[in-house]
Amino acid sequence: MLKHTFTYLLAAILPIGFASCGGDDDNGGDNIPSSVQTNPASLAFEATGGSKTFTVSSASEWDAVCPDSWVSITKEGTLSTKGTVEVTVAPNSARKERTATITVLSGTARASVSITQEAKAPEPVDPTIEVPEGYEMVWNDEFDGTALNTSDWRHEVQGPGWVNNELQNYVNGSYDGIPVTQVDNGILSITCFKSGTRINSGRIYAKVNEGWKYGIFEARIKLPKGKGTWPAFWMMPVNNDFSANPWPRCGEIDIMEEVGYNPNYTSSSIHCDSYNHVKGTQKTAERYTTGAQDDFHVYRLEWTENYIRTYVDGNLLLNFPNDGAGNVATWPFNKPFYLILNLAWGGDWGGAKGVDESALPATMQVDYVRVFQKI
Repeated sequence: MLKHTFTYLLAAILPIGFASCGGDDDNGGDNIPSSVQTNPASLAFEATGGSKTFTVSSASEWDAVCPDSWVSITKEGTLSTKGTVEVTVAPNSARKERTATITVLSGTARASVSITQEAKAPEPVDPTIEVPEGYEMVWNDEFDGTALNTSDWRHEVQGPGWVNNELQNYVNGSYDGIPVTQVDNGILSITCFKSGTRINSGRIYAKVNEGWKYGIFEARIKLPKGKGTWPAFWMMPVNNDFSANPWPRCGEIDIMEEVGYNPNYTSSSIHCDSYNHVKGTQKTAERYTTGAQDDFHVYRLEWTENYIRTYVDGNLLLNFPNDGAGNVATWPFNKPFYLILNLAWGGDWGGAKGVDESALPATMQVDYVRVFQKI
């Protein structure tokens, strides 16, 4: 009886012992424990960015990963069961909050740390500036200083005939001590003048390497007088490779142009592969703007993914809808463009009826340039 009882007990015990040898193996027999915890489980950052740290406790070696480029992580102690992760977040230039997730791994265990960052706060706006409803001002130049802000603006330097068979030299700020661009008393003046036998003038780009995609762009401008003048307020695509994507395929938005032989008639145009003046298919609208050469008027572009519209003093001038075909030939306007102000002399259009050098020097005056984008 005792022998039979011992045999029965041994038979009952042995299966339990054998089962416990591999019962905790969740990793295909590697016997690596699987547990990981983080403290805290979330981190919040201001729009300016910065660095914060969380701790890791695990049963074995661990790692941490994050796929978002605006979040960088530095890990300490990954080969032990205790460690830290320093999280550095880049400044948020957008007006929307953004989120990311850091995943911590140990064996088959996973833990997540959520990252949130505040949206960039709106810039303070002078209460005298009218901001369109549903928009905020993202950049402006009121020309309140004593010189052009070279961190925002860049001069073009080119000789005569560079484009449109124009006669002027575009120079870097001045020639023979005479400025082509000058800021004084809240006004930017772009002046075209003759020095000896050469004509000098200014062409400047705003945020040429950044630009803006969609928004409202406006400038308050007083136009020059004289046959031969060709002032313009317009836009071209950022970082365009003209060898691979030549004009007009790249796109061009002309918010305001005028030629001196047709005074006070201001026009707006768009140019692309299907619609351009070389083919005679450009989309242009022109209107007589009373006193355009005697006083300041506001020229505005409203550019969305659905249409391009221009205005003079709040009155619609050009309406160019996106045809929705997804064809770059008819709508290359889905990428950032930068702003341009220039005063040309002569050329295919400005000099179509000759030039009158007695009109020189001629000056285009700009009260402000403003850019608004949707909130």
